[in-house]
Parts: sequence; C-alpha cells; structure tokens
Amino acid sequence: MPRVLIAEDDSVIAAAMASHLRHAGMEVEWADRGDRAVRKIRFERPDVAVIDLMLPGMDGWRIIESLRADDIAIPVIVVSARASEQDKVHALALGGDDYLAKPFGMAELVARVQAALRRAGQQHGGPRGERVTVAGLLIDPDLHQAFLDGANAGLTRTEFRLLSVLASERGRVMTRDQLQQRVWGIPHRPRDRSVDVCVRKLREKLDHRSSTHDYIHTHYGVGYRFDAVPRDLSTDTESQPADTSGSRSSAA
Repeated sequence: MPRVLIAEDDSVIAAAMASHLRHAGMEVEWADRGDRAVRKIRFERPDVAVIDLMLPGMDGWRIIESLRADDIAIPVIVVSARASEQDKVHALALGGDDYLAKPFGMAELVARVQAALRRAGQQHGGPRGERVTVAGLLIDPDLHQAFLDGANAGLTRTEFRLLSVLASERGRVMTRDQLQQRVWGIPHRPRDRSVDVCVRKLREKLDHRSSTHDYIHTHYGVGYRFDAVPRDLSTDTESQPADTSGSRSSAA
C-alpha cells in the first residue's frame, strides 16, 4: 500500500485530503508542522509527500531544500494558496515535482499523487531509455542527469523527465497535452502552465548557457520540439501572447 505524508497545518483541509487518499487505497500520515514533516520523511520514508508552503516550524521551501540537500528523492507535491507562476517556478526549481494551487479538487489531488507514484515506480523499477547525445549535450538516463559541454546542467527530476520525453521524439513537435500526460501523468488543462514553466527552466539551463546551439523550440499554438540547431541557423521570433514559456523558439 503506498504511503503518503501530508504536511498541512489546517486540520480540516488535511482531514479531507487524507480521507480521499485513503479511499483511493493509500496509507496516510499527517504532520501539522514543517519540522515534524521533515523528521517523518527522513525516518519513515513515505512514497510521496504532499507539502503546504506556509507551515509553522519550517516552511515548504526549506523542507524541499533540506530533503534534496540530503539526497532524499521521494516525489514532493506542493499545495499552496500562492498561485503565482513565480511561486510555482521557485518550487519546481528547488526540486518539487508538482504544484497544486488552492483551492483544488480532491479528485485532482488523488490523480496527481497516483501519477507521482507511477513516475517513481518507473524511475526505480521500470525500463530505462537510451542515452541521447547531440551537439554539446548528453542525456544520461542511468545517472538521471544531463550534461552540457561536459558539465552537469543541474536539472531537477521533473526537468530531466521533460527533456527525456522531448528528446525521445527528436525532431517531432509534441503538444502540451502529450507532454503533460507523459511527464506528469495527467491530462493538460488550458490554464495549467506546468509544461510552459518547465520548458522555460530547461531553456535557462540549456539554450541560454550554450554558446553554439538551441535545443528546445516552440511551435506556437501546437507545442514544443527538441533538436540541436546551430545558433546561426535558429530562427528567433518575437514572443506572442499565447506563449510565455521562453525566448528562443522556432515557429511552425
């Protein structure tokens, strides 16, 4: 039975979350303080942690930083009333795996936890993809890392999954729905910016650091494509209102 830790200081919200997760066949523990949540995670090692950002004792940002600094790699789903894109970007950059803005439906919470469990199972027990080597970039599924010009690109687990999915379909445009389902395990919703946020972080760590190539390309109104395109051949287009994910792109 999968074990889930909920770190939430509102007992009513925590009880509702726990009830729905238990109904879905999961064992649930609850911590109402951030410091207690960290202790439970370190010593009890649940399969997934659902963490509110605004906690007494230790806030959600520090919890994620502490866990990742100790190489504790369990999936972390952030839940918060802070719904800005900046908050989501920061949580994912620290090592969070998913982000749910309050208020959210309990069915969606259950789906996100189940998706996180599937992804964790695939990483630890499922088949691994092949190494991908393109100009200046190595994607290594065994190490779960990407290397740009020989240096570790410092990708989070979610960023690495997205890059791997895009690279597995090199040269083909993938829609946001395809990426959302293959990386996060849930269908894309029109107002969900998870894909765009993660693409932007990938560009900051790959395209913006490479002096020779662009790797992630936007096809406006469709989705994204992976390919190593020399900088002098890459077509820069102005950012359009429909897409706020990054700078360098390739128009369809």
